[in-house]
Amino acid sequence: MISTYLQRSGARPARIAAITVLAASMAVLAGCANDTASGSVYSYGQAQREQIVRTGTVEAVRNVVIQNDSSSGAGVLAGGALGGVAGNTIGGGRGNILATIGGGILGAVAGNAVENQVGKTQGLEITVRLDNGETRVIAQAADVAIGVGQRVRLISGNGPTRVVPM
Repeated sequence: MISTYLQRSGARPARIAAITVLAASMAVLAGCANDTASGSVYSYGQAQREQIVRTGTVEAVRNVVIQNDSSSGAGVLAGGALGGVAGNTIGGGRGNILATIGGGILGAVAGNAVENQVGKTQGLEITVRLDNGETRVIAQAADVAIGVGQRVRLISGNGPTRVVPM
């Protein structure tokens, strides 16, 4: 749809390709950003499943960064494609070929860096002394305020353990 509009408006083929690749790249990267370490988010498979609830008191809270350790490669692909198209618009002849290759490489590096930054979430490492005397440590996204001395519930079973205020 966008490329049809651009063709009718007299845009150059290289510009059409660049805009098309940019739109596709953004769609791919948006699709990668759905993993969560939130204590408030349940996956579809976790819904309507019985959970075990234990109660306790927060002994310590520490700020951490939660890093998604699996890369989809979408950042490298999207960045490389976009960089290659952008490089292709520079110069002519051998200079154009070198600019296309260089743009692809630089775009891939930049795309990978963007994907790695998107995969980081601010989190909390929460140490809880359970009412039965045991101690548990859980890391989760810092999307719920939890402080030392607070009474909490640990909810677990068939998936992650969540720390939620009482």
